[in-house]
Amino acid sequence: MEASNARVHSFGQTEINWDKLDKTKFYVVGAGLFTGVTVALYPVSLVKTRLQVASKDTVERSAFSVIRSILKTDGIPGLYRGFGTVITGAIPARIIFLTALETTKVAAFQLVEPFKFSEPTQAAIANGIAGMMASLCSQAVFVPIDVVSQKLMVQGYSGHAKYNGGLDVARQVIKSDGIRGLYRGFGLSVMTYSPSSAVWWASYGSSQRVIWRLLGHDTELEDSPPSQFKIMLVQATGGIIAGATASCITTPLDTIKTRLQVFLCFLWLKL
Repeated sequence: MEASNARVHSFGQTEINWDKLDKTKFYVVGAGLFTGVTVALYPVSLVKTRLQVASKDTVERSAFSVIRSILKTDGIPGLYRGFGTVITGAIPARIIFLTALETTKVAAFQLVEPFKFSEPTQAAIANGIAGMMASLCSQAVFVPIDVVSQKLMVQGYSGHAKYNGGLDVARQVIKSDGIRGLYRGFGLSVMTYSPSSAVWWASYGSSQRVIWRLLGHDTELEDSPPSQFKIMLVQATGGIIAGATASCITTPLDTIKTRLQVFLCFLWLKL
């Protein structure tokens, strides 16, 4: 327990363990923040998806040209096609993810304690395990939402079919392939997001430890607590490092997964 106590002592001001967490506030604030981030970044996701499924004959070959085309034909609402579907399904999926993440993290730290790794290494391993398990648990909800939202994002684009909302997409997918059609690309999703989540959380946890040490905080955070601004700055920096690291793994597999989920249904509708 010495390593665990040291971890709590060193970073007690910057982390709250699951057993001490206010669950209601955690879920409400988490869902609210997730919704806000989704609103801000959804257009980016839509443009990325369209570029991923673009054929060699597609006129729009850059992000700018895709945005210009959407605004010209559908206005601002066009940048949020499928948004309702994503929010409806992603909030419960995010709750599953966060619950699995925090509970697994506690067990993972206990698992690595006997190995006497350095604190950044312990954080990387424990957070990586927690991130991977959380991703695995949430994919059962994320994948169907992903399939439906992607089809809404590209409807009418480059010859793709048009739909009357998320329920219409789900109905047509089930009609053509059954329930398994909603899980098209599940294996690739697991291969894409589980390692990515592991890398993201491992990088996020370990980079914060390294940053705190560079700032002169080692095992004295409890005696000399940092300001809230410094905590947020360190966490934001850790998030940037984690995002950059994980994207190197995610992007190629994400492109393959998106094409698989979108094109197979498109080919069936053309028959």
